[in-house]
Amino acid sequence: QVQLVVSGGGLVQPGGSLRLSCAASARLAVMGWYRQASGNECALVATISGGLRTNYEDSVKGRFTISRDNAKNTVYLQMNSLKPEDTAVYYCYGRQSYTSDPHWGQGTLVTVSS
Repeated sequence: QVQLVVSGGGLVQPGGSLRLSCAASARLAVMGWYRQASGNECALVATISGGLRTNYEDSVKGRFTISRDNAKNTVYLQMNSLKPEDTAVYYCYGRQSYTSDPHWGQGTLVTVSS
């Protein structure tokens, strides 16, 4: 069972920045982040492949940057220009192959509020 350990999150003012990290216990072909705001479904935020190909949900393009360190099996989510609507529990996930079931890390709460 692959373990994913998430760090980061917390309270930030609108316009501020946060960085989330997710360390996996094994190399994963694709890694990414989902988020779930209160009362909403879980939604994809960003993904990154082993070859560093990235994909972003439209509302975070230009503000969030996903990156990974393959040597550390770690994925990062740099979140800039945060808005109150970014408030959510953020989950890290990863797949060992593009067709395998996802592994999930624990959620971390990001609250954007003044």
